[in-house]
Amino acid sequence: MAASSQQCEPARPRVLVTGFGPFPGAPVNPTEWLAEALGRQPWPDADLRSAVLAVEYGTVARNAERLGEDFSPDIAIHFGLSAVAQGFTLERIARNEIRRGRADNAGELAASDRICKGEAALPSTLPLTRIEAALKAHGLPVSWSNDAGGYLCNYLFYLSLSPQWPRIAPAMSGFIHVPSLRDEDGGPANALGREEMLEGARLIVAACIEVWLEERRLSL
Repeated sequence: MAASSQQCEPARPRVLVTGFGPFPGAPVNPTEWLAEALGRQPWPDADLRSAVLAVEYGTVARNAERLGEDFSPDIAIHFGLSAVAQGFTLERIARNEIRRGRADNAGELAASDRICKGEAALPSTLPLTRIEAALKAHGLPVSWSNDAGGYLCNYLFYLSLSPQWPRIAPAMSGFIHVPSLRDEDGGPANALGREEMLEGARLIVAACIEVWLEERRLSL
């Protein structure tokens, strides 16, 4: 019976977690630290790889696509910084648009006001309701958003869902904004401490893994 049960267990999902490096106006991006910290955590039910992407239009798609080719993730969870994020901000919709006029970290402007050919908007495929419940159960702040902005966060978010970029876009993918990290001086009112941010991010990853495994077990 044990061998039979083991045969019915789905394979461990491959989880890609990304953060971003600094960008104009944000010399410290907490998602750089967060992605690296998540990559050092134990994940008994998944194979997790983390990466930090440069905030550059010229490299983000290429580097994300390379990660997709090398790792073939089943789940992709992208984190980004928002100065106005109220806790963990769950982005519902990626928009096929770029708000031009804002330079990236290399000083370059987007060449177009559209990301690629495709739908005007694509919905997140992360289990956002499950994520919200997990965060609330642990007393962590969480909010919802229908606008991931018009900068590199939304750019990566859309690419991770677009059929035009199949190497980047796994079946479960989405974007979550976080606020600044609280420092010894306190920081802004919406800032999170390192322990809070890491705990919340771990809960987000765990919720995605749980849902992925549940769905695979039902399909066996």
